[in-house]
Amino acid sequence: MVVAHSERATLRVGDVFLKVDADRARIEAEVEAMASAPVPTPEVLWHKPPALAIAAVPGTALGRLGEPVTASPAAWAAAGAAVRKLHDAPLPPRLGRAGRSVEELRAELDGECEWLVTNGVLPAELVTRNREVAEAALRPWVPVFTHGDLQIAHVFLDGDEVTGIIDWSEAGQGDGLFDLAILTLGHERYLGDLVAGYGGDVDLDVIRGWWSMRSLLAIHWLVEHGFDPFAPGCEVDVLRARM
Repeated sequence: MVVAHSERATLRVGDVFLKVDADRARIEAEVEAMASAPVPTPEVLWHKPPALAIAAVPGTALGRLGEPVTASPAAWAAAGAAVRKLHDAPLPPRLGRAGRSVEELRAELDGECEWLVTNGVLPAELVTRNREVAEAALRPWVPVFTHGDLQIAHVFLDGDEVTGIIDWSEAGQGDGLFDLAILTLGHERYLGDLVAGYGGDVDLDVIRGWWSMRSLLAIHWLVEHGFDPFAPGCEVDVLRARM
């Protein structure tokens, strides 16, 4: 068992990963995204809703949230170049996780901030400060082809070459800077290397805004599903860094 929670479960049998998801649309979106993404993705072995079987990708994950990273600056730059290639691709038909409207995000963010303070999960001043930082991400954006859940553990490399990007269930049209922020969440020191490979002008205030917003929005879900956002280097530490 790789991961299991109320939304989906992923199991590994040898070099095959079996994903089971009750949301048929999400599985179908993942298959569509992998087929059209211009970057290395897992091979789809078979697809019979609610299950999807994919082959393991070669290489090693770029890193993991809360753990030291050993990947080179060149590896981060290669990851940035792969993300740029994705963002420059033709738009997919669906809105992705990074495609929610500013109004939807603001309402969800305010609700989660209230929950964090009311339930004593985080100090009010920490929530307030990060809510201010998150505002930078709440602005108009030009939609691109986004991965939508580009965690550091979802990018695989062999040396300095990207060999695969996994977990496309949240892919679709969205804000490209969201992908860059999720990839560097908890590993902020590597943002410069990532952006060097990505190229172009990147608004770092928006990236910082997404770091705060992603962490504020995730903590409630993580706590309820048995994950620990208070672990060293994880979401709560990301919020504390903004102080």
